[in-house]
Amino acid sequence: MNTNLLFDFVVDKENNAMYVTRSFAAGRDLVWQAWTTAELLERWWAPKPYRAETKSMSFTEGGHWLYAMVSPQNEKHWGMVSYQEIEPQQRFSALNGFSDEEGNLNPDFSRSHWTNVFTEEDGTTTVSITIRYESQQAMETILQMGFKGGFTMGLSNLDELLQELN
Repeated sequence: MNTNLLFDFVVDKENNAMYVTRSFAAGRDLVWQAWTTAELLERWWAPKPYRAETKSMSFTEGGHWLYAMVSPQNEKHWGMVSYQEIEPQQRFSALNGFSDEEGNLNPDFSRSHWTNVFTEEDGTTTVSITIRYESQQAMETILQMGFKGGFTMGLSNLDELLQELN
């Protein structure tokens, strides 16, 4: 990873939110594709040694990405992203939650609301992510499950993938 690239991860307990800012040495078109196409998402989303596997994806407003995080022992942990607003190459928002293989949401966990904003300057693309939770407890649960470490690892995977594709 290029250590000159921006990476910031802030937990805001007062507002039940996390703010993640990460820069990549790649153009916005490529970074956007990596966040919005199943074939590329599968190559970086899961922290190693897990991998992501898509069951279905429709990157449209009202569409969904139903995927599994697959362990080395082939255990599948399902999740669903429900896309809300999309401004191509600029931003998208979505609800992210745990589900079963059919996309039925797990009632034990509330969904988080993600807004991802993509900006490019001099060939470097920055993704600014705001993740909001219904409550501080919901956010704390996700953090205790290792979200920060896992997502940080996934973003490093994305950095490697973009270097490979660039």
